[in-house]
Amino acid sequence: MGIFGRSRDAPKRERRNKPSKEMQDFIRGVDMDFIGNSNSGVQVDELRALQTSAVYACVKILAETVASLPLHLFKKGKGGKSEMAEQHPLFSCLYEMPNDEMTSFEFREMMMTSLLLWGNAYARKIRKNGHVTELWYLKPQLMTVERDTQTGRIKYTYSDDITNQTYEYKPEQIFHIKGLSLDGVTGLSPISQAREAVGLSLATEEYGAKFFGNGARPGGVLEHPGILKDPEKLRESWNKVYQGTRNSHKVAVLEEGMKYHTIGIAPEDAQFLETRKYQVNEICRIFRVPPHLVGDLERATFSNIEHQSIEFVQHTIRPWLVRWEQAISRSLLDEKERLLYFSRFNVDGLMRGDYKSRMEGYAIGRQNGWLSANDIRHLEDLPPIPKEQGGDAYLVNGNMTAVSKENKEGGSDGEGQKGIANAPDGGTANSGQ
Repeated sequence: MGIFGRSRDAPKRERRNKPSKEMQDFIRGVDMDFIGNSNSGVQVDELRALQTSAVYACVKILAETVASLPLHLFKKGKGGKSEMAEQHPLFSCLYEMPNDEMTSFEFREMMMTSLLLWGNAYARKIRKNGHVTELWYLKPQLMTVERDTQTGRIKYTYSDDITNQTYEYKPEQIFHIKGLSLDGVTGLSPISQAREAVGLSLATEEYGAKFFGNGARPGGVLEHPGILKDPEKLRESWNKVYQGTRNSHKVAVLEEGMKYHTIGIAPEDAQFLETRKYQVNEICRIFRVPPHLVGDLERATFSNIEHQSIEFVQHTIRPWLVRWEQAISRSLLDEKERLLYFSRFNVDGLMRGDYKSRMEGYAIGRQNGWLSANDIRHLEDLPPIPKEQGGDAYLVNGNMTAVSKENKEGGSDGEGQKGIANAPDGGTANSGQ
């Protein structure tokens, strides 16, 4: 791979030995259900799960959403203000190119895919002058994480499938993002935890494919009034002529008094279609993705899709972003840098809502003095109004005058307008009369 010699913290290499004969015999004799088979009879693992359309759609929408959001490194300033730390080496690594072979979008998409399928995402850190300047993706299925019983520290062991070598890494050499965890060392695989739901979805897809592959006939019996000398030959000739979707509408010709009896259960009777629909919602529940985002619009309406999309950002995307931001702070910044720098995703684009809702929100902010015209234009990606034309002026509700002018004419406490005074009886009187 050529990346391991770039850092002085090179990993320790070990030759990977083959399992002993006893171990190979043990693996062959183990019940397959113990290592991943589901009760549906389908083998379920992370890569096999991607062959389910609902799993693929959920992983794709989550990975692409997180990867497409701008990720910036900020420097803390006085008074709670912050600015982009574009001069810091990590800024370019996060926002533009984490390494020579990937863009930031591609890297984060792969890391999110690993998180969603395996519950863990790993990357090799390359440092230059004490700063992280490169991140190289590592396959989660090839990584073993364990706590050293002697030192008590976490140890990362990576079995490279290209070089056929085993590399040992220290925690400071690995960028590790964990999903939901029970021990704080590794995250849980959503696919492993929801094995039965994914297995049932795979089984229904396989059943449907075989159903139509057999000419939409689940099975049947050919009844012959006499004794057949070669029943296997009859079965083969029947399948050759009538099996398959291309032959499903051919007219069968039965000779010698033979009769065909269907013994299969119709898909409607077995609630086949209902099962497939339910499994889509079941998988969406695993990844906390609204069904309309994966193409299931059965219960979606024009009025609730916008609110579901906002809830998707708040309750699904936001926790993943917090995991990323805190992992970056913990792993990619040292103790001193954490006091000055922090990373943040920009989710404004996802929270914009429809045009009418945005304009109403901008109007409230504009009339109450906490948004200027240029603030609003910046949020809408529009060019600013020149300062001399009042683009940066903040207004207050009422006469819509500038805040600075209102303070000068009405007093520092902001009470009353020019020419208006409180009457003794609690009403108002015009002082100009």
